[in-house]
Amino acid sequence: MAWGVNKVEDQRKELIEAYIKGDVTMTELARSFRVSRRTAYKWYNRYVLNGFDEVSLQDLSRAPHHPWSIFNDNQIQLMLDMKLAHKQWGPKKILARLERDYPNERWPSATRLYEIFKDHHLVTSRKIKRRICGTHPLGELNQCNDVWIADFKGWFLTLNNTKCEPLTITDAYSRYLISCEHLPSKSSQHVWVIFEKAFREYGLPNRLRTDNGPPFGSIGVGRLTTLSVNLIKAGVMPEWINPGHPEENGRHERFHLTLKQAVTNPPEKTLNKQMEKMRKFQQEYNFERPHEALEMNTPASQYAASRRQWDGRLRSPEYDTKIMEVRKVHPSGCISLKKTEYYLGRALPGEYVGLQREGEGYQVYYGSVYLGYLTEGKQLLRPKRALRKKA
Repeated sequence: MAWGVNKVEDQRKELIEAYIKGDVTMTELARSFRVSRRTAYKWYNRYVLNGFDEVSLQDLSRAPHHPWSIFNDNQIQLMLDMKLAHKQWGPKKILARLERDYPNERWPSATRLYEIFKDHHLVTSRKIKRRICGTHPLGELNQCNDVWIADFKGWFLTLNNTKCEPLTITDAYSRYLISCEHLPSKSSQHVWVIFEKAFREYGLPNRLRTDNGPPFGSIGVGRLTTLSVNLIKAGVMPEWINPGHPEENGRHERFHLTLKQAVTNPPEKTLNKQMEKMRKFQQEYNFERPHEALEMNTPASQYAASRRQWDGRLRSPEYDTKIMEVRKVHPSGCISLKKTEYYLGRALPGEYVGLQREGEGYQVYYGSVYLGYLTEGKQLLRPKRALRKKA
């Protein structure tokens, strides 16, 4: 304790009496009693107003003079009804919705609202996991459609033991949920159908961020897959997080927790009912649920469709032939260079790659994705991680 081990009121009185004598300055007294000058002056000014009575030397109650914690039965019922209607919403979201729907009413703080819900057994404490810090952005994120994020939420079973594994796509800037659909498989063919639908409805993002698992990424050259090649040909740059670092997709991972709490606890009886539940969740998440990262606005209030509309055509990348040689990838996955074949992988048959002279060899690109360094007579030297050509 800053005031020492004696009774605190006695030490406060001792400080005040020493200052009245005028032998030492307040700075010296504050240092001697191990308190701040501001605290020392507070108790001296209290003495000037009240003298040495019991009140002047004691800590005053911190309770507000006009407490807001008194609410009528109608307000309490509105709070409880809102919570019962949105069981997965926390106090901050409930409070934001109450203030929006009833702007002329006085409402408690989020902390007080939590206590009210706790008194009515509507909330339970949960253990907060340690969060991983020190992550870095993979690309600029300044507006809607700069980056979309896509991933499969982990599979779960409906009550009749049918497997459900939703593919989710969100806009990283506004958190808008673009798609949440169950797919019969994770194949590039099935996933591409979802992206086609999203591109036609919302336009094209600049980049699509995913993990490195199929069908989004691979261990092959440039991490490319059939799906990522289609994305590039549509005009969207694939962007992969570093392997083993899901925190680089932290906002989407957090979204999956919200999705899990909302649609799998408990799951529906059949797959059709489960899909209907996910569609209702998408509507609520975008248009009703306040989002803390958006200052309690809804994702729909922040999102706008992309100005880059898609005409449905897939176009091969173009290369500057003044500085690059262009080669077509054979069905075998190889390109020919001076009568020698070099293997580039299974994702690029029929596509064109660009070779830019660098030293004794060539830098090889598919569009702006750097595939590696090719020296005549040797295999393609792949980078440790896929790099992108600077614009």
